[in-house]
Amino acid sequence: MILNLPPMRSFWAITFSSIVVSLALAPANAQPTSPENSAPPPPCRVEAVKYQGWDAEQVSNRWVQLVVVPQNGGRLMQVTFGGHPYLFVNPKLAGKYFPPTPGRWFNYGGDKLWLLPEGNDDEQHWVGDSDLIDDGQFSFRKLSEGDHCEIELIGPSDPQTGIQFQRTIRLDSDSPRIQFHASMKNVTGHSLEWSMQSVSQYNTSNPATGSNSEPAVNRDFWAFTPAKPTSSYLNRYHVRFGPAENPSVSVRDDGLFAVHYIHMAAELWLDSTAGWLTVFDRSDRYAMVERFQYEENEPYPGKASVIFWTNGPQIRLNDDGTLSLTADPDASPIYMEAELNSPLCRLRPEETCSFDTEWYPTRAGDEFHGVTDAGIVLHPSQAIWAKDKVKLSGSFGVFFSGHLIAHFYDQHGSMLGTMPIVDVNPDEPVSLETEIAPPGKPARLSLHLIDQNGVDRGALQEVQLPAEENR
Repeated sequence: MILNLPPMRSFWAITFSSIVVSLALAPANAQPTSPENSAPPPPCRVEAVKYQGWDAEQVSNRWVQLVVVPQNGGRLMQVTFGGHPYLFVNPKLAGKYFPPTPGRWFNYGGDKLWLLPEGNDDEQHWVGDSDLIDDGQFSFRKLSEGDHCEIELIGPSDPQTGIQFQRTIRLDSDSPRIQFHASMKNVTGHSLEWSMQSVSQYNTSNPATGSNSEPAVNRDFWAFTPAKPTSSYLNRYHVRFGPAENPSVSVRDDGLFAVHYIHMAAELWLDSTAGWLTVFDRSDRYAMVERFQYEENEPYPGKASVIFWTNGPQIRLNDDGTLSLTADPDASPIYMEAELNSPLCRLRPEETCSFDTEWYPTRAGDEFHGVTDAGIVLHPSQAIWAKDKVKLSGSFGVFFSGHLIAHFYDQHGSMLGTMPIVDVNPDEPVSLETEIAPPGKPARLSLHLIDQNGVDRGALQEVQLPAEENR
């Protein structure tokens, strides 16, 4: 959490070297509003498009297409990576816009900013219905294009909560990483306390198995985040809504909280400190990692840094003591929300605070074993001696294009050398089945991803080697 006084400035000031790459085709339902220029498109591009009937803005590079609808609460309506759309878009409201209407809620889908705590107890809680926060028209401005793209969205001042949102979204030309910088400003003459919430609605349907009119549930959609070992919650998570005993929810032996999507309403709170969550589509084999910086000494709303919501019918106990499922029409869409919370921010008049997050789309597999700086672990690496060589295996999804380099260390931790292993790309899962002749007598190795600009993006995994006498 960063507390600062106005004026607000863009928090990115790093210039990246220009990489000339081909621009991926726009999604089939996003059409430019003007003819294509005959000149080659820039490596990263911002352009006006039509998306499912909305006037939208598209930010794209060779990896990713982001579609923003400023009119509908500044929503990021869709993210497409490798032809795979991640976010839920409500087909019943596609192309539509409704002005703020008290007592209503228009769930368009996509990704947006909300406020916490929610409720109607007093003025320190946000009701969360159709108002300027959720349905106000945001202004749009293109800040840069080419080596990197950056756009700015500014919402209206909300007299009810006293807050005005601003959000910048950045996409570089050389990777699918998406960077968000959100801020809220106190536009009143008195102090306020709120938390910002990034709310992302992921599509958990499987149209291929549904009828012509209704999609079916994707039975292989999961979400993960590390459960805090010393959690304040019973069972290391808190059931805010829904059944206390939910068969789709568990904390695994490796400490990862896992929720398997089923079409039933449930809200699950976690005081996770690791700074990431992952949604994982095992059927289509795509994943999205959302990163944030956990603030150890700051208070979080209800102590929750991460929240998951599974949409579906709500279980109710009737007056006669029988259980039933509601027929609420809002329960019919098939999606899961992944929500990241900022710490509670105490703001004096005209003060702002900010919340920075990053998204990393990548490829998935049939297993998930965690997130590292450079990617996700699908099958953990194993390294065994095969005579004088090391047999290395494992599979990963990576966040950047580049090369995997093995770093070798002896039993005292001294570097013995490095060795290139394989070229990698985010749009292809990495599968290792190779033998290498390491330098010296290594006791462990670490697989690092060096991106196409020569930057070390960190380790995918570190592996111990058997002692020499156990070869």
